[in-house]
Amino acid sequence: MLWALWLAGCAQPIAKAPLDEDSWSGRIALQIDGQASQSFSAMFELRGTAQAGGLVLLSPFGNRIAQLDWKDGHAQLLSGQDTRTSNSLDTLLQDVTGTRIPVTALFSWLKGTQASATGWQADLTGIADGRLTARRSDPQPTATLRIALTP
Repeated sequence: MLWALWLAGCAQPIAKAPLDEDSWSGRIALQIDGQASQSFSAMFELRGTAQAGGLVLLSPFGNRIAQLDWKDGHAQLLSGQDTRTSNSLDTLLQDVTGTRIPVTALFSWLKGTQASATGWQADLTGIADGRLTARRSDPQPTATLRIALTP
């Protein structure tokens, strides 16, 4: 019995977003076109804002692929046993997904607000149903970002 209590004490609870903090979860897919087409897909949990927050990417089986945390111009990426830090969230997110994603605009899009991002065009017509599609036409190669939110 003590052994079970000790193990329970060692378990790390999943951090929940404070009630006043924005959070989303669901599936994300990114398709990058070109000579060497590549794609990325994962389940995700996103919280916070473009200035301070966290993103957890999960495999279809629920295993953590990567975790990004950022605050005050500092970002950290945990992936497997590797930890990397940068002054740029965009750089670390690009390392994970294979292309730049407009983080500031993404937070607006998820709230249903159109926001401009150079080279990107978001289709928010499905956001009420938890669907977001954004396409990048410039710079090349083109990319399509699809998000399906979990209710």
